[in-house]
Amino acid sequence: MVGNQEFLPGQGTGGIQELENPEGELHLRFYLPSGNEFALLATDIREVIYQSPESITAIPNVSPLLLGTINVRGRVIWVADLAQFLGEKVPFNTDKSEIRIIAVEDQDTILGLAVDRIVGMEWLDEKKMKMSTDVADGMAPFLRGEWVFGEKGEQVLRLLDQEAIIRSARWAA
Repeated sequence: MVGNQEFLPGQGTGGIQELENPEGELHLRFYLPSGNEFALLATDIREVIYQSPESITAIPNVSPLLLGTINVRGRVIWVADLAQFLGEKVPFNTDKSEIRIIAVEDQDTILGLAVDRIVGMEWLDEKKMKMSTDVADGMAPFLRGEWVFGEKGEQVLRLLDQEAIIRSARWAA
C-alpha cells in the first residue's frame, strides 16, 4: 500500500507537489467606514465579535470615542469607534443589524474596536513594510507602518499598534 504510486501526491503532474510556506506573520485585514484598509497582527487579537447594536450599552459622561460596553461571557468590554479615534472624517455607523468588533488585549485590558468590514486573515511580511507616509498627525502615533500594493501603489494597508491604541490618553477626553 505504501509503495503504491497512486497515493503519492503530484503523480501525473510532473513531480511531487510542494506546499508553499507563508512569509511573514498572520494578520487580520479590515476596513473602516472611510474605505481605508488596516491590519492587526493576529497574535494581538483576543477575538472577533459580531454584536447587534442593541447589545452595546451606552455609558453617559465618557469619551465620545466610546460607543459603550458589551458583555462577553461575563466580562465587560468597552467598544470604541476606531475610525473616530484615528481622526477619520467618516464616523462609525451603528445603524446596522450587526457590528463587527475586534477585541484587542494588552496585559489585563481588553478594548473592542468597531470596524466597518472584516476582509480576513493574510500572511504579511513586516520586513516588506514601509514607514507610513501621508498620514494625518492624529493617526501616526498608532501605526507601525504600511504595505503598498498595486502597480501604481494605489492600495495602502496600514498596520495598527494595538498597544498604543489601548494605552492612549485619548480615552480620558
